Amino acid sequence: MISVIGGTGPQGLGIAKRLAIAGEPVIVGSRKEDKALKIVKETKEELKDYDIADMTGMANEDAAKAGDILILTVPLVAQTATLKTIKPFVEGKILIDATAPLEAAIGGKASCILDVYEGSAAERTAHILAGCDVKVIAAFNNISNSLLLNIPNDIDCDCLMAGDDKEAKAAAKEIINKLPGVRVIDVGKLEKAHLIETITPLLIGLNIKYKSQFGGIRITGIPKLDE
Repeated sequence: MISVIGGTGPQGLGIAKRLAIAGEPVIVGSRKEDKALKIVKETKEELKDYDIADMTGMANEDAAKAGDILILTVPLVAQTATLKTIKPFVEGKILIDATAPLEAAIGGKASCILDVYEGSAAERTAHILAGCDVKVIAAFNNISNSLLLNIPNDIDCDCLMAGDDKEAKAAAKEIINKLPGVRVIDVGKLEKAHLIETITPLLIGLNIKYKSQFGGIRITGIPKLDE
């Protein structure tokens, strides 16, 4: 079972919708259960013409407890508090961190990166969850909310991924590849997450400059990329 932690925002809900349409049961988590239930009810009505998989709304803690693979989709300012809340329930699981460290978190520009002491937001997650048997992966950072929510159109964007555990990355890749049009590219260990996260404000800035919502990134010219 996949649980989207903080799944009522545009990024998390976009991921949840895409997975449900792809036939993947998904739990939408929120700080408050009532909000999650309301959003799920509205989403099911919105997607009534699709044969979606089961979608359930829960509080973040319950969603983390019920899920095998967790996808963290909260703003940087909520990252620490959310992780501390779900920490008792992450043992033995995979956590995909989509957090983007943007200057907007401190009142700056969304098109500028915010330096994180641990090196990246994903490494910060690993630091907060230290002592738990949880595999942290950075992914989804460079796919815009607009692309995720632009249903039923394919997502014209590669998904860059970083992490230290080979089996966890394989499991994450299998899930991410369910999003139509997306190709997962493994860039290496979790220490490379800061490179992925830096692309997010770059794409935001390009979308602002060129008055678009759908700017993405494709990696070309690498043989055997999908192996």
